[in-house]
Amino acid sequence: MNVYLRLCRFPTVFTAISNTLAGFLIANGGLVPLTDLLLILGSTIGIYLAGMVFNDIFDIEQDREERPSRPIPSGAISPQAALRFGAILMGIGLLCAAIAGLPTLVLAIALAASVLAYDRYMKRTALGPVFMGLCRTINLLMAGSSAVDSVQGVFQQPLLWYAGAIGVYIVGVTLFAKREAAENSRGPLALSLAVIDAGLCAIAFWIGRFASSFGIDLPVAGDTDRVSILFVWGVIFLTINRRVMRAISFPSPKTIQPAVGVLLLSLIVIDGMVIFGFLGSAALPYSLTILALLIPAVVVRRWIPMT
Repeated sequence: MNVYLRLCRFPTVFTAISNTLAGFLIANGGLVPLTDLLLILGSTIGIYLAGMVFNDIFDIEQDREERPSRPIPSGAISPQAALRFGAILMGIGLLCAAIAGLPTLVLAIALAASVLAYDRYMKRTALGPVFMGLCRTINLLMAGSSAVDSVQGVFQQPLLWYAGAIGVYIVGVTLFAKREAAENSRGPLALSLAVIDAGLCAIAFWIGRFASSFGIDLPVAGDTDRVSILFVWGVIFLTINRRVMRAISFPSPKTIQPAVGVLLLSLIVIDGMVIFGFLGSAALPYSLTILALLIPAVVVRRWIPMT
């Protein structure tokens, strides 16, 4: 079992679960209807883990040279077994989406197609990071699909803005992760941080001013609460930048890989903070539920690498 968890980089799935909970809460204002939530979570988990598996299937030759300890090149799992495992996970994800409804299914198909396109074709191109960000954006939009009657209904504020901002953040994280083995990489790493910060600033703008400027009221108690929320957001921003700047100052796999882990796990913190900022103090239990995902993610990360 452990080798299959390594194959699909299991600790990272908690960030996808976090995004799904956040998207569902933004669209529905709560964790009901519970059946829809569970089906969308099943779809997210299945497609996300399948994407990790197919990533290694398509990278067999490269991994034999650069990462021979990975499950497939090491011989712990055969390519055929990995293919079956990935196909089962993808099938579960699409089946859950089909049961949830047509809007969810359409977005799940788009997500699966984007994941496979990234794994097979786009990863080594300049569009690779963009496709990775697109996958996260579609996943967040799929999380809100149960609240609408058509696919078009998903592409509206406020969820669309947050989904796009998270997509930008992931573009930056992907760019950053691609430079771990590059020489003289401070410039590209700094550019990656600029993209990451653009995504974070877009989220702060959304929490602080965007909604009200478009006639959408954030249900927080008042300006003091909003200032407090943005203050905490600033702490998150500085924490992320501090860790990434250290990797930029001393660029090597030993500093960049842990920083990538922090960037991914920070998605859980971001989602928890955004839900509190969007729904107000009444959403504190939801925010704590999302933040609690850090516990299994960090624990499992000790035995199963995230990258």
